[in-house]
Amino acid sequence: MHCVHLTSVHPRYDTRIFLKECRSLARAGHHVTLVVADGKGDERKEGVRIIDVGVSCGRLRRMLGATRRVLAAARKLDADVYHLHDPELLPAGVALSRMGKDVIFDAHEDVGKQMLSKPYLNAPLRQCLALGYNAYERSRIRRFAAVVTATPAIAAKYAQMHPRVLAINNYPMVDELHAGVNAGVKRAALCYIGGICRIRGIVEVIRALNLTKHSVRLLLGGSFSDSEDEVRRMAGWTMVDQLGHIDRRRVQQVMSQAVAGLVTFHPEPNHLDAQPNKMFEYMSAGLPIIASNFSLWREIIEGNRCGICVDPLDPSAIATAIDTLVSNPALAQKYGENGRKAVVEQYNWANEESKLVNLYRGLTRS
Repeated sequence: MHCVHLTSVHPRYDTRIFLKECRSLARAGHHVTLVVADGKGDERKEGVRIIDVGVSCGRLRRMLGATRRVLAAARKLDADVYHLHDPELLPAGVALSRMGKDVIFDAHEDVGKQMLSKPYLNAPLRQCLALGYNAYERSRIRRFAAVVTATPAIAAKYAQMHPRVLAINNYPMVDELHAGVNAGVKRAALCYIGGICRIRGIVEVIRALNLTKHSVRLLLGGSFSDSEDEVRRMAGWTMVDQLGHIDRRRVQQVMSQAVAGLVTFHPEPNHLDAQPNKMFEYMSAGLPIIASNFSLWREIIEGNRCGICVDPLDPSAIATAIDTLVSNPALAQKYGENGRKAVVEQYNWANEESKLVNLYRGLTRS
């Protein structure tokens, strides 16, 4: 079967799209093509053909120009299955479905809930936009062969819109980020890797650094979308090693140096039922976690005894959790081992890969 994954937004080596889904399908014997819009040219990598339709500058140009170019490339490929990874590609999916193609929509996030957390919009407008988007989405995906989601909570939403919905969790590959027994000496350092913004807790984390009883560093990997100027003026910023965007090999190195991983997101609608990839990646690397005290997260973290859950809006609570792990290496090591064990036994990509392969196998026009 020839299956084509389409994105106008994500980088070509996106963890979920390329490293997990595309490579898994290629290993299963499918002919896999990934269409991207990053301006880095065509290539073939690990059994996946990558076609680049060129980069567009600015959000509006990307939404208008890149999506048209992605659709044009998709039509030329005349594949069996098209797998969409961006909401802005929903119209392209409808066009491909009208050509008699099987189309899968991969919902990485609950976009409607994301709109409820936009700080630059007032509450009534956020609500109207979320309702409008959900109605728009429902009208588009009804033509598709299936919907894939990154979490069970998102799957529950789409199950009300489509008869064929499958949660394929964004769990880590077991050994990708685990440095093993020769990882070296841990520093008195924490790590956070991912998108950096206010609602993901960066302000409270920097304040917490200035409240700890121990001298610690924060290894901060990723790019700011807001609040950078504010946190740079805070006293705790002197304890930050800003790494910028880092590749997967560097991610492993950073995690191997840290004593704990942070994921203290604010209690926004899109966060409460989320399953952040970074949380499971910390676990896979053998790192204890300091995380928000949401019900689902407590179930995972406290249920597996692999970290500490705190009020993400309370810097002093975050600081106390940091001090607990830094001052008690044996506890931190045990939490890390427990998290690693949970990933090996349950929260791993191998389990999700089989669900993806079986979905493709069961498509009616395959």
